[in-house]
Amino acid sequence: MKILGPDSLVFGVEDVAGCGKYLLDYGLTRVEGGSSGGVYEALDGTSCEVRRSSDSALPSPIAPSPNIRECVYGVADAHSLEQIGAELAKDRPVRADARGVLHSVDDAGIAIAFQLSQRRPYYAPWIGINVPNQPPQRPPNVIAADHGMPVRPRTLSHVVYFVPDVHQAEAFYRDRLQFRLTDRFTNAGPFLRPLGTLEHHTLFLIQGQAPMLNGLNHFTFHVSGPSELLQAGWQFVRKGYRSFWGPGRHILGSNYFWYFNSPFGGMCEYDADMDLHDDSWVPRAMPADGDTSQIFLFDFKAPWSPGGGH
Repeated sequence: MKILGPDSLVFGVEDVAGCGKYLLDYGLTRVEGGSSGGVYEALDGTSCEVRRSSDSALPSPIAPSPNIRECVYGVADAHSLEQIGAELAKDRPVRADARGVLHSVDDAGIAIAFQLSQRRPYYAPWIGINVPNQPPQRPPNVIAADHGMPVRPRTLSHVVYFVPDVHQAEAFYRDRLQFRLTDRFTNAGPFLRPLGTLEHHTLFLIQGQAPMLNGLNHFTFHVSGPSELLQAGWQFVRKGYRSFWGPGRHILGSNYFWYFNSPFGGMCEYDADMDLHDDSWVPRAMPADGDTSQIFLFDFKAPWSPGGGH
């Protein structure tokens, strides 16, 4: 089953306009919009879909609104789509809509869907880093620090859920959908990647502590690298959004991160430079704490100058 990762996350919310503005300020592009909701894309076509929580077309919620209502996975080929449909139909309803998208539910009660991936090729500037004793990646006279550079997330990276039974949820994705375990926080849950990608994780599951805590923990799109992540977060804070955690760099996955409060029922993150793993990788296991969650962590500070100006 060559599942590539999430193609789209579907949210049910009350503040449709506020959520849409948030995603535009985050850097996504609106490709569909109206009073009832909209679709907001990254460069490769992966997206967030925002709908009113009362929309009868949405799958049933697993937690109070606002929250995620469905994760639509992209698959590489028709054979994989057929495999997924046949596997899930063994013990649960599977519905194909008019576009051929398969809809079902996982063992945590979260609605899941599968489609031939809508990811597309795209153009974006080459990001070169000049490292001593390595060939230059950025030519002479090309400036890296561009104050006016627009931030454009490139692709949907991963989603993280609180679930009522983390062991049951992990078993579903590993046994039924062929996800691979990459690493584990022993007091939280597993990092998982599907077969169609080498990325450290596209899904992280966390044991929920109460029904009110089930559902979205956070979601994130990849940006080009640490410089763009820092610039994106800097711009986001200055637009009035509240930083929750970061900037920093995780240990498991090695990805740079910056998390922000969001109107979606969980956090939204900027993410960059994640590790890649194949099936020869031996998963690590450790408790999640301050020493294992990040290799370094910083706080946002208002602009400053040694000359005293801002």
